[in-house]
Amino acid sequence: MNLQRSGISIWLRAGVIFMILAAFGLGQDVGQHQVSNPEGNLLPYVYTEWEHYTTKTGLPNDHIFAVEATESHVWIGTEDGLARLNKKTGQIDTWKEKDGLPWRVVSSLAMNEKTGELWIGLFGGGLARFSGGRFDHWHQLNSGLVNDVVYGLAIENDHVWVATTAGASRFNTVSGEWTIYTEKNAPMEEIWNYGVSYNNGKVFLGVWGSGVLEFDVATERWKDYLDPDGEMEIDLYRDDGIVHVITTGTSYIDDVLWVSTYFGGSRYDGRHWRGYFAHDCGLPSDFINAVIGRSANEAWFATDKGLGAVMDFASDTWVVYTMNPKNRTGQAIIIRGHDEVKTLEMPLAIPHNYVLWTEVDGNDIWVGTSKGLARGKGRDYFAGLRDAETQFVSDQQHADQTTVSERER
Repeated sequence: MNLQRSGISIWLRAGVIFMILAAFGLGQDVGQHQVSNPEGNLLPYVYTEWEHYTTKTGLPNDHIFAVEATESHVWIGTEDGLARLNKKTGQIDTWKEKDGLPWRVVSSLAMNEKTGELWIGLFGGGLARFSGGRFDHWHQLNSGLVNDVVYGLAIENDHVWVATTAGASRFNTVSGEWTIYTEKNAPMEEIWNYGVSYNNGKVFLGVWGSGVLEFDVATERWKDYLDPDGEMEIDLYRDDGIVHVITTGTSYIDDVLWVSTYFGGSRYDGRHWRGYFAHDCGLPSDFINAVIGRSANEAWFATDKGLGAVMDFASDTWVVYTMNPKNRTGQAIIIRGHDEVKTLEMPLAIPHNYVLWTEVDGNDIWVGTSKGLARGKGRDYFAGLRDAETQFVSDQQHADQTTVSERER
């Protein structure tokens, strides 16, 4: 028997079988991402009404590191102070070091909905709590905080998780006990913790050089997610794990983990991984500062070249929001797979293309950039895809009739 010819024959037969399975929509568990192609006018929701907030409207600084939305207010962490926007009245209150803020640079925010306390991550100043009009302060010299350079915060039951440049700290706000996690007691190849999130009994750390670490609250056991191919320059095998171990953020919702890195994005449903890169989807750039998932099918990626939102996972449909630096007008591009489907021009969108943070607030979206804060108004928002031509017509007419000066607050 000619073994070489026999081997070729086997591969040819396997290829034919695979094509038959694909034609009938089968075989989706073989690790290949298959993109459905909705027919007709099925399109995602697009934010066409925007408001901007800058130092001209009362913010202490235009460099927005963090946004935390509550029912009545929006808290904003900037390079030079903390701000609180009243949703109903539009009033903005600010706090700087002269007002009691322990450190000028606010890098992260987390609201404890149970107690109403705002926890504040300070870039070089440790951890603060704002409650009852008073700031309390924790740092390396008076607590179990592992480092004063704080990148991320998350509230887990009665605990506050703090992601720092030298590991993670877990603070029990009831007992006052601190627990420190570094390479000594957690699977960290590096200890630079860049982000942290919590939901449904699990804490996720985004660690620079160590991928994603999952902490099960019930068992207090760790699980790590790394790029299996081990290549730092390229993603050698598609959809085999997170796209890169230089991880910047995580978001866990509806049993789906969304991950941002400086080399692309990832989605994990507990069984299958999906990698996202700027060259093969609607991601504006592979350099992603943060990610927030709205559902298992929708997530928002803050990049250095605009805001990218995967609005329907199954069809790989995205909306990309950018600002034209020449006239500061806005643009939204609907992309499905590799193809641009529709482009909408707007008087305003995001205030700058370097996006640092995104916050989901009901139907609205808040976007922190290096040149101000934006609010996308989700009037008649819907998830997934719809026959949305009527929406775009009415929204475009509304945008055309509204001048920039009227909508920039």
